[in-house]
Amino acid sequence: MSQPLVQLLDNGPLAWGLAACGLAQLSKLLIELVVHRRWRPAVLIETGGMPSSHSALVTGTAACIGFEQGFDQPLFALAAAVAFVVMYDASGVRRAAGRTAERVNALPEAQGMAPLKTTLGHSRLEVLVGSLLGPLIGLVGDAFVGSPVHLAQQLGWLSGVA
Repeated sequence: MSQPLVQLLDNGPLAWGLAACGLAQLSKLLIELVVHRRWRPAVLIETGGMPSSHSALVTGTAACIGFEQGFDQPLFALAAAVAFVVMYDASGVRRAAGRTAERVNALPEAQGMAPLKTTLGHSRLEVLVGSLLGPLIGLVGDAFVGSPVHLAQQLGWLSGVA
């Protein structure tokens, strides 16, 4: 493996942030099955819904950065600031855009046209759940498993990589 690829795979905060995002998306499929009693794999690639996978991604990554480098470090402050912007955008701007799309779709002039996507953002509850899911998955994974490289080394799949 080339050095940059090893470095990328050895980035625990990124890996666990992405894992939190992926698990949030998978949970949408489970919620669709349990609550709505339908198999709809399209929810895996849709925006909106419970929980917010973007919120899980940014809070999971930020929490891991704080855990690894210190919650008093400037990099954690930057990660937290980005997380707040993403969550504000999801529950504010993107949600408002979805509501506007609903109104446009209801216009008589819009009949016969392809409807605009209305589930762009999240409710505050969806953002809250995603923002709690991220650190839960990220911190547990980073503290007890480590990065993908560390995991591969522990399982004996990878050796000789520092």
